[in-house]
Amino acid sequence: MKLLLDTHFAAWLFLDEDRITSAERVLVTREDVELVCSTVTLWELRLKWNSTTSAGVRKGPASPDGVMAFGQGMGWTFLPLSPEHAVAVLDVPIPHKDPFDELLLVQAQVEGMRLLTRDEALIRHPLALR
Repeated sequence: MKLLLDTHFAAWLFLDEDRITSAERVLVTREDVELVCSTVTLWELRLKWNSTTSAGVRKGPASPDGVMAFGQGMGWTFLPLSPEHAVAVLDVPIPHKDPFDELLLVQAQVEGMRLLTRDEALIRHPLALR
């Protein structure tokens, strides 16, 4: 089974494994599970990492290059954003307009994967792993 990591999951695996439940830990370490990190996730992490609050604090918890290096070391597959992904229509639309969420779901749909997420706005989507 191929699991596309939602952005928060990629960051949690890199920074804070305590955020991952024991069931999720078992899932992501199974031999029959391939973890996939999208370029979309790295892009979202980059935007957050390079943005700061008025107090000068980074809005993103994880550096995109750190997440990428960690994922490479863990054997993750990295998925580029293709023209087919960019133009695909999501079969089951999402109720909000987050372009990163939509692109991740489109990639999951096109590539035949499930999205590993805990995002309340996505968890009931048919492509999300429940």
